[in-house]
Amino acid sequence: MAAVSIAFEAPDNSKGPCPSKARPIDLVHLAKQTMGDKALEVEVLQIFARQARGCLNEISSGDAKRIQAAAHRLKGAASAVGAFGVFEAAEAIENNCSDAANMAAVGAAVVEAENFILKLSR
Repeated sequence: MAAVSIAFEAPDNSKGPCPSKARPIDLVHLAKQTMGDKALEVEVLQIFARQARGCLNEISSGDAKRIQAAAHRLKGAASAVGAFGVFEAAEAIENNCSDAANMAAVGAAVVEAENFILKLSR
């Protein structure tokens, strides 16, 4: 009888990562932000990609104030679309803008998100 009850219980997925959060863009979060409007999702992702590239240019400027301001803008934009890897990397830059590892991480996270967006747009 125990086997029957186990077969019909809901699986415990609380310990594993949420599949949507494992992607460069959390599509579940994005769908909530855009109320499921697919055309709006595409438009928002394209705007994010352009803004992220602009922020990367500012981050590479070498000026601490510009770097922190760009990282803050990037963090907000990434949070809005569900690019949580970019958000975390931008937050690290905002907190320590002189660390080369943080600079590399934010660049890699943005490129990964851009590639994901390009694949979605095909």
